[in-house]
Amino acid sequence: MSDSPAQLADPHLVYDPVAGTGPKDVVILGSTGSIGTQAIDLVLRNPDRFRVTGLSANGGRIALLAEQAHRLRVRTVAVAREDAVPALREALTEQYGAGEPLPEILAGPEAATQLAGTDCHTVLNGITGSIGLAPTLAALEAGRTLALANKESLIVGGPLVKALAKPGQIIPVDSEHAALFQALAAGTRADVRKLVVTASGGPFRGRTKAELANVTVQDALAHPTWAMGPVITINSATLVNKGLEVIEAHLLYDIPFDRIEVVVHPQSYVHSMIEFTDGSTIAQATPPDMRGPIAIGLGWPERVPDAAPAFDWSTASTWEFFPLDNDAFPSVNLARQVGALAGTAPAVFNAANEECVEAFRSGALPFNGIMETVTRVVEEHGTPPTGTSLTVPDVLEAETWARARARELTAQTTSAAEARA
Repeated sequence: MSDSPAQLADPHLVYDPVAGTGPKDVVILGSTGSIGTQAIDLVLRNPDRFRVTGLSANGGRIALLAEQAHRLRVRTVAVAREDAVPALREALTEQYGAGEPLPEILAGPEAATQLAGTDCHTVLNGITGSIGLAPTLAALEAGRTLALANKESLIVGGPLVKALAKPGQIIPVDSEHAALFQALAAGTRADVRKLVVTASGGPFRGRTKAELANVTVQDALAHPTWAMGPVITINSATLVNKGLEVIEAHLLYDIPFDRIEVVVHPQSYVHSMIEFTDGSTIAQATPPDMRGPIAIGLGWPERVPDAAPAFDWSTASTWEFFPLDNDAFPSVNLARQVGALAGTAPAVFNAANEECVEAFRSGALPFNGIMETVTRVVEEHGTPPTGTSLTVPDVLEAETWARARARELTAQTTSAAEARA
């Protein structure tokens, strides 16, 4: 792939619609999660537009996965946990009637990757975490359109993903990047002065760093505007999610980090904005509902009617914008640093954060300890070597080290806390 700007998600470079009038074949990765279940709702309401041919899930919600497979009449079901196969087969047998053929079952850590390369038009990657990298690469290598909700795969494997992606092959599904994607249609990349990524501020907007010291897991999961999975919800509480989105915006649109701004917008109505060189700002706005961005990812270049609710403009409302408190929420600036370092630095940042989020959820780290530990891991990793091409083994090795070091530092924090008690 060439290095010309806006190769990934410039609306002017998006694929042409498939010839014919039949529904578009879709594979959904992470079907039992928040993105997956909302995508299935959209598909079921638009059977003339979409047909799901395959589903993948980790294996923690087998009954739901079997129900989805039966409702959608999919060809293939993939499950990451091989020990879940007997329960999945039993659940499928209960769903399907006598004589109905069961779907093919793929199992194991590579199942989602295998499914991502099967025959379809679009792969929606709704997996959470960097384990989504291999399926992302498989979908791109197979020539599928990639509706990307798994931002981590682009962040940890940026050069690998961009090397495989053809112009217009990736359609972003994050609400912020779907907004930027749509706003770009108002001008060319050369007209762009600044990307403005909005953040709700999460459940702790307005609190100081000191006031965050003793917040609980339940507090962090109480997001004021979005209903999401636990990991992404805690990432929204620390604003790590926003830091990841800044890196993603840089990779998708080839805009320098100093021209990507984050502003706090508590209502979550404006999902992001583009400021153009003539002083105009184009904002994309809808009530908070992920079915809109999902519809862009699955349906583009066509829009899906009534995919999500619209505003009632006859009702008064207030839209507020505030600067980001980088002292209380240092994650965004740290993300800028690792994004600029590139190489394996983003993978280290993301992997350490995933470990620290789990440690916070289990009570092994305080809330502020998440970013304190991630920062230390990033600092110890240092500057990645330059002049070398990033490889998948590089990413995996960096992630393994970062996870192990994050666990070591977490154990030290726990021991120190116990000694003070």
